[in-house]
Amino acid sequence: MKASSPKIQRRHLSGVFLLNKPLGISSNAALQRVRWLYRAQKAGHTGALDPLASGLLPVCLGEATKFSHYLLDSVKRYQTTVFLGHSTTTGDVEGEVLLEKAVPELSESLIQKTLAQFVGDIQQVPPMYSALKKEGRPLYELARKGIEIEREARPITILAIELLSFTENSITLDITCSKGTYIRVLGEDIAKALGTYGHLTYLHRIKTGHFDLIPSYTIEYLESLSEAERDALLLPAYAPVDHFPKVQVPEGRAEYFSRGMESNIEHEAAEQVLVFDGEKCLGLAEITDKKRLVPKRVLNL
Repeated sequence: MKASSPKIQRRHLSGVFLLNKPLGISSNAALQRVRWLYRAQKAGHTGALDPLASGLLPVCLGEATKFSHYLLDSVKRYQTTVFLGHSTTTGDVEGEVLLEKAVPELSESLIQKTLAQFVGDIQQVPPMYSALKKEGRPLYELARKGIEIEREARPITILAIELLSFTENSITLDITCSKGTYIRVLGEDIAKALGTYGHLTYLHRIKTGHFDLIPSYTIEYLESLSEAERDALLLPAYAPVDHFPKVQVPEGRAEYFSRGMESNIEHEAAEQVLVFDGEKCLGLAEITDKKRLVPKRVLNL
């Protein structure tokens, strides 16, 4: 009988690792690899990237998962290439060719004029190949069976689109957008506005919220390090909300805050503040108009 491998000893470890996700694996697979390397008890990512997309995937370990939704809701920045001339079933190179149409003669002025139509608050219809659910089932499951259902357009915001380069049948863009934006759909819509069809051949995320991609922070790089060296790369658990105002807990009230109890505080009202006891972050709180410090997210570090 084959001996079972020893069970990994998980650690109560908290922090954020700014993973540069590679092509070809799901966000969850990348997350689980980082979690395994850190031996973390708990982990979560902050906005999935398709297997055919690469780039910044902040991985929250331990107590940092309490703040992950702030990054899910944050502004993202991508670089992408849209190949023009035909569309695919998935909106990227993974799908089968669906429709074909000649590409008009492109010029920088034509492309810039077209891109300007998409900057600002716009409506976008989510793709069938997405994790959105209909009656409890992900849309991609229906799409794989050839079933297409009507989807309502949703409001999104495109903060900026920069034209990086173009050829006779492709455009490469730098896009800053709100949460909920499907770059595949945006690429298709831009292609249609240019008078043709299109699909993505490249998608790379370079910014999430206030975090920038660090190209060297790959899974292979993590694997090459000792555990202590890996730990040194972690940002604090509160890093996703590090831009929030910071206050010191009233003297003698740190333990009470950690139990979720309110305190009086001499500070102006604030919807969200990070609370510290010296250098130690205790969590996230609200300060009411009556100068009450109300714990909202308590860290167990």
